[in-house]
Amino acid sequence: MTLKLYVDRLSQSCREVIIFCKLNGIEFEEVYIRLSKRQQLSAEYREINPIQQIPAIMDGRFKLSESHAILRYLACAFPRIADHWYPADLYKRAKVESVLDWHRTTFPRGPGSYVFYSVLAPSVGLPLNSKAAARTEKNLIAALATIESVWLQEKGRFLLGSNQPSIADLSLACEIMQLEALDEKDRERILGPFKRVLKWLDDTKNVMEPHFEEVHLTLYKVKEKLQKQRITQSGRKPVLHSKM
Repeated sequence: MTLKLYVDRLSQSCREVIIFCKLNGIEFEEVYIRLSKRQQLSAEYREINPIQQIPAIMDGRFKLSESHAILRYLACAFPRIADHWYPADLYKRAKVESVLDWHRTTFPRGPGSYVFYSVLAPSVGLPLNSKAAARTEKNLIAALATIESVWLQEKGRFLLGSNQPSIADLSLACEIMQLEALDEKDRERILGPFKRVLKWLDDTKNVMEPHFEEVHLTLYKVKEKLQKQRITQSGRKPVLHSKM
């Protein structure tokens, strides 16, 4: 039976699962769960994931939620998945796990929260919150500094000194891509000081093309819409920027 992915590409957690499947030739059916219409709260979707969050998958009769768990499952369940994604070696795998666990405990207060409080809140009927944005920015800067000084090592292009990406690279890259929704000045202010992070992000994107870019088109459209709104509010003419 065809693997089903229950996703909305506005979610970075969903994007990482979609990209992984595309990169590894895993056939799937993409079932669109529209967050803006709160479809994840429907009774039908509760049968797939009682927690009512996305992403979730159904592989035959097997159901699974949480993006990191899904990535681990896909890397093990499907044939011919390259070992660098989720190494069989116990020590290498444990290192990848350490990044994934750090990601989940640290970044929920990072890019997504900062972008929400800074630019996205009005889209769901809430006001912008500069105080909350300032708090989350501190967490975001600290997390970027940890990536730069701890997880990125001089001997390899990717996390943990590897020369090939793991599911940790994919997941963290999709998380940081949330900052694309910001205007260029704000994004440069936050990411600009972290040269190694920027180089790693470029390397990760490049090695995952064309799928990384294609799956992020939804995010780029959100960015364009927000830019037009800012221009309308300020009365300025648009300044077009190329994608990262």
